Amino acid sequence: MNRVDFYILREQTPEARWQFAGRLADKARRLGHRVLLTVDSEAEAGALDEFLWAHPEDSFLPHRLINDNALLATHIEIAPADRAGHTETHNDVLINLGRSVPEGFERFDRLAEIVIQSDEVLKSTREHFSFYKARGYPVHHQQL
Repeated sequence: MNRVDFYILREQTPEARWQFAGRLADKARRLGHRVLLTVDSEAEAGALDEFLWAHPEDSFLPHRLINDNALLATHIEIAPADRAGHTETHNDVLINLGRSVPEGFERFDRLAEIVIQSDEVLKSTREHFSFYKARGYPVHHQQL
């Protein structure tokens, strides 16, 4: 892994976190990268999928659930964190929105963690920060 980035938002809502994840994924896609977004469960993956179809309201963000074979492969995919290590579609960018460090995270060139001002998210992302630092990964943070 080349880089771990923590994006620290001032907002507290999960929606703000998902909106930023969508913007970050779209930016990476526009730069030619492939992106895997990870969440805690299949249900949450479905909810994020629905959210990204509706947001942003003024544009289209092409994406799919990792196990949705009805849709063509796209540059942005969503999976539960426990399936990230089992998806061999690419090793470009991983955006983690889950409470745990995703399986297989080390194979990605870049990893992004999005932090909101929620006690649960602050706790888990602090643990993730310590995890990456203890293993010698280059960790950066950006206050937004």
